[in-house]
Amino acid sequence: MADWLEHTVQVEVEAPIELVWSLWSDLEQMPRWMKWIDSVKISPDNPEISIWKLSTGNLEFTWKSRILKLITNQIIQWESIDGLPNQGAIRFYDRHGSTIVKMTVSYAIPGIIGKIMDNLFLGKVVESTLQANLERFREYALDLKSNSSQP
Repeated sequence: MADWLEHTVQVEVEAPIELVWSLWSDLEQMPRWMKWIDSVKISPDNPEISIWKLSTGNLEFTWKSRILKLITNQIIQWESIDGLPNQGAIRFYDRHGSTIVKMTVSYAIPGIIGKIMDNLFLGKVVESTLQANLERFREYALDLKSNSSQP
């Protein structure tokens, strides 16, 4: 039996929602700002399916994910369909010149890890890593925005 943990983090990106959306919705680029994500591959047979690989320390997980809901400039919602059980959503809020990116992630802690690590400690590590990932995403978006506005 697994325990489920959920985290919600957000960041404001000083860039138009169209730019923020275009960067985030290109899932294969995620390893550029997601610390523990080694790779994301979109299935050639179905663009709603992606294969994810996560590694941190000596732990490595893979899973297959399916997009449940995708509304341009608003939301990407997913669930795992194989491998590490997880689900969540990325929501985008237009602030007319800047964009709020809000990420909610839920995941099951495999029994062996739950026995090794205290869930509260693990939760704090994951949440701080997710927040740092959003901060890296903001920097990535701002770098692209400033580079594209130069002559």
